[in-house]
Amino acid sequence: MSVRKHPGARLRRPFILGLTGSIGMGKSTAALMFEREGVPVFDADAEVHRLQGPGGALVDAIEARFPDTTGPNGVDRQKLGSRVLGNTHELAALEAIVHPAVAKAQRRFLMRHRARDVVILDIPLLFEKGGWRKVGAIAVVSAPAWMQTKRVMRRPGMTRAKLKAIRRLQVPDRVKRARADFIIDTGRPKSATHRQIRAIASCFHAR
Repeated sequence: MSVRKHPGARLRRPFILGLTGSIGMGKSTAALMFEREGVPVFDADAEVHRLQGPGGALVDAIEARFPDTTGPNGVDRQKLGSRVLGNTHELAALEAIVHPAVAKAQRRFLMRHRARDVVILDIPLLFEKGGWRKVGAIAVVSAPAWMQTKRVMRRPGMTRAKLKAIRRLQVPDRVKRARADFIIDTGRPKSATHRQIRAIASCFHAR
């Protein structure tokens, strides 16, 4: 674990720790480990899945804007992805539907846990979409590039061209690491990663 002092980040309730990392870096695993340490986690990706799943609140709006991308199981992510990936205009249209709903859910989460010492906002595009301005400190999940590629290429429907397109939308890992207050290394055994996370969580205990 690498740690940098965060200027002016005084402990307040709840202290908001932003958790982020590029695709395939192991962010979901890190988030689960934080939950095991008793830290509430708002998972932006999981919220998007819920909103776009069967009966999800955004399914009708997405179908109206992107016809034939939904069905009985909600949004077909591969179909929708093929429409927006690499198309700035279409991606912006999708974000205009999704982001306000996720932000609303995030506000509910923060209100629900307002008495806790620390909470985590697990946001993949924390740097890319400006969410870093709203957190007290940032934890970046990182692993070697070869390991990232190996993990991502195991995903159903993933191709090297698609991975390249996704990487173009994301701030490079080296930049995220440079801007992080905490760097969580998932390129090592899970037990070692868990020790890093336990140490980070202990930094925010009430004093």
